[in-house]
Amino acid sequence: MQTLLQQIPKTDKLLNALNAKLQTPNQNLLKRLTLEFLDSYRQELLKGGELLDFESCIKRIIMLYQNATQKSLKPLINATGIVVHTNLGRSVFSEEILEEIKPLLTQYNNLEYHLQTGKRSERYLHLQRLFKTLLNAEDVLVVNNNAAAVFLILNTFAKGKEVIISRGELIEIGGGFRIPCVMEDSGAILREVGTTNKTHLKDYKDAINTDSAMLFKVHKSNYTITGFSKEVELKELIALAKECDLIDYYDLGSGYFDILDSIFKGFEPSLQSICTLNPSLISFSGDKLLGTAQAGIILGKKAHINKLKQNQLLRMLRADKFTIAALEATLNAYLQGNVKAIPTLQMLLRDKDFLHTLAQELAKGIPPCFKPKVIPTKSYSGGGAMPNHSLESFGVAFYAKDLNFLKLDATKLEQHLRNHRIIARLENSALILDVRTLLEGDLVQIVESFCALHKELQCKHI
Repeated sequence: MQTLLQQIPKTDKLLNALNAKLQTPNQNLLKRLTLEFLDSYRQELLKGGELLDFESCIKRIIMLYQNATQKSLKPLINATGIVVHTNLGRSVFSEEILEEIKPLLTQYNNLEYHLQTGKRSERYLHLQRLFKTLLNAEDVLVVNNNAAAVFLILNTFAKGKEVIISRGELIEIGGGFRIPCVMEDSGAILREVGTTNKTHLKDYKDAINTDSAMLFKVHKSNYTITGFSKEVELKELIALAKECDLIDYYDLGSGYFDILDSIFKGFEPSLQSICTLNPSLISFSGDKLLGTAQAGIILGKKAHINKLKQNQLLRMLRADKFTIAALEATLNAYLQGNVKAIPTLQMLLRDKDFLHTLAQELAKGIPPCFKPKVIPTKSYSGGGAMPNHSLESFGVAFYAKDLNFLKLDATKLEQHLRNHRIIARLENSALILDVRTLLEGDLVQIVESFCALHKELQCKHI
């Protein structure tokens, strides 16, 4: 056994060979991984493992180094038809927006510096004018996501006091985010009124007492209550809150500008329609229907925003320079009607003729042995908005009966595409590539993936 262990390569010899093969590696990391490999290799030999030659040892250490240094985040192709796909990073940025904000990120900037006075300024001022112009908002505050916005508002205005909310709006969204739990953690006291399916204005009125601080309305993300149901309109809550000297707050979840009214009107209220009601406070996400960076955007009366700014929690929740810059650039694009700068808007507003042509183009490029078929299909906005209503779209489908002769099925095809970073959807034993969510250059990559699979299948049959 001692003779066997003596055949293990020396550390220095391995490191010299590794440095010759790897381009400017991190020496500390390389040495640590080499020592870890040698220790593991030694244990394997003691247990009767196989003796490796020198080159095999080098290959194993290089693999360890590559695994340690490769990036985990990877670009993907979204062929699911879900525009705001939380698992795939929600809204994407355009090259135009990134180029616009690049100088702000690669140089110093006036994030909190007043150029005229030479004194410290406030980072939120960069967005005030834009939100006032677009929505006539009195003031704005931005935190790192909408969950943070909810928590900050409740903690600031209702700590130790009652917040009145309908039972039908005690939601849970992805990641286990539950409104009742957030309220409890913020220090607010939950006062639920009405029933799951019906809540009346009288229910709110009857619940108001000397401990009441807020009337809280929450967007029902990812579900709807239909049939024998009723909820109180926001304008009624605003009027009641004003009458009783309380704060009204609407957690929108995913807010949108009225440029998307053709899709969402009648299902979701636009930011413009809400802001005309002059609510005390509203909050919504930046990276959903707005199509920009992750952020919790709080709009409302200046006095309330000022109070939020005084909460020490804001220091922990505030948005960074990237978020502020991305928001400013995106809002400017809205102001100028520049839809092409906001990919989320582009995808949502694509018409059926465009989608049909795109699906035909994709199907034409795929090897005919896969029998691609252009079909009408259903897309979804995602992000919790309009959950039970789809968008008409087109896709390219691959059916099990057509894949059988290739000794494939939809599941195996989905796995192959996923290995090529293409995310499709499985539906009734078929694989569907919905073209609504495809970006520039995606068609080429999808076709290349099918061509690679075709070649692989040909080799197996030779």
